[in-house]
Amino acid sequence: MSSLSTAQRKFMKVLLTTWMCLRGKATFRNLSRYSQLNEKTYARWFRRPFDFVEFNRLCLADLLAQRTRLIAVMDCSFSEKSGRHTYGLDKFYNSTHDRAQKGLEISTLAFVDVEYATAYSFSTRQTPPPEHPDETRVDGYLQHLREDRHALPDTIDYLVTDGYYSKKKFTDGVVDIGLHQIGKLRHDANLRYLYQGPQKPRGRRRQYDGKVQFDDLSRLKWVREMEGVYIYTTVVHSVGLKRTIRITYLLKPDGHRLQTALLFSTDTELSAEQMYRYYKARFQIEFLFRDAKQFTGLSDCQARSKEALHFHFNAAMTVLNLLKLEDRQQASNSQGHVISIMSWKIRKFNAHLLQRFSEKLGLDFSLIKSHPAYETLQNYGATAA
Repeated sequence: MSSLSTAQRKFMKVLLTTWMCLRGKATFRNLSRYSQLNEKTYARWFRRPFDFVEFNRLCLADLLAQRTRLIAVMDCSFSEKSGRHTYGLDKFYNSTHDRAQKGLEISTLAFVDVEYATAYSFSTRQTPPPEHPDETRVDGYLQHLREDRHALPDTIDYLVTDGYYSKKKFTDGVVDIGLHQIGKLRHDANLRYLYQGPQKPRGRRRQYDGKVQFDDLSRLKWVREMEGVYIYTTVVHSVGLKRTIRITYLLKPDGHRLQTALLFSTDTELSAEQMYRYYKARFQIEFLFRDAKQFTGLSDCQARSKEALHFHFNAAMTVLNLLKLEDRQQASNSQGHVISIMSWKIRKFNAHLLQRFSEKLGLDFSLIKSHPAYETLQNYGATAA
């Protein structure tokens, strides 16, 4: 980030520190209330380019250097937006109401620390309107992945996605850039067992040995029980994906019902336990969206231009990253540690308010920060994890 100008460095410092202590919506006017910058200044800088991918990579460099188990995750989130002239306004699926609604959609590429059980955003891009009639939204997600793949560390081998991304075009694109995909399949997915028996001396070799039916698990390999979930696995051929994959079939008794899930991986050597563990870790990206919407104003952007929307979405995610990193640095024990972004927002606001008091009353803030009661005042109102 050495190419940044002095003015841009100063603005980003003010923006990120102000955003952390913000109360209410993350709009230009509200940001101006908590800083010395005018709302027009924020609006002008939001239209200028900034490399959030590289910024996040540098912020997370020390974390990525640790010998932890990391996976990449990718997912989309709906953002409500009104108006007729906002860039990218269209009908997208809103999981909150389980139907398509008019608004915006963002695609986020993140990584999850499996052991620490938390996600960090690398890149967020708005789903663009299709430029050609034969172009689908999957093409946009693939373009996002290809352009920002370089930011992911070399230690990451797996991209974990939900069931929507289990399409041939997307899976082929993931494999082409040197990653393996872990995802979810429909229970009626067309799968065929691989033939392992003797071959005829002449003619075409037999490849398949019947369709996979999950009402008969005798041909699947029993693995083990983990956390009340019974795990079966085998290597099959997927007709839809047109490739050989490893599937993991999960069964969990729930009263009188039996919950099931069908996972897959393009890495046929991956163990069923790891596939299950990685897919469970994928859900951390949902917490990323939740916290960004509730606490860092992901959906509060009042701008309509493509550039300003892109800046806002990424800034909201970056602020969340910084809060999570600070929490991790101060956590005494990573096992079972719960991050409370609401508490961190309260702490940041209290610290900001104490600094404002010292400025207006002509007090030395460095003396206030060194006082034993400062930490108590900073944590006033914060909830215990």
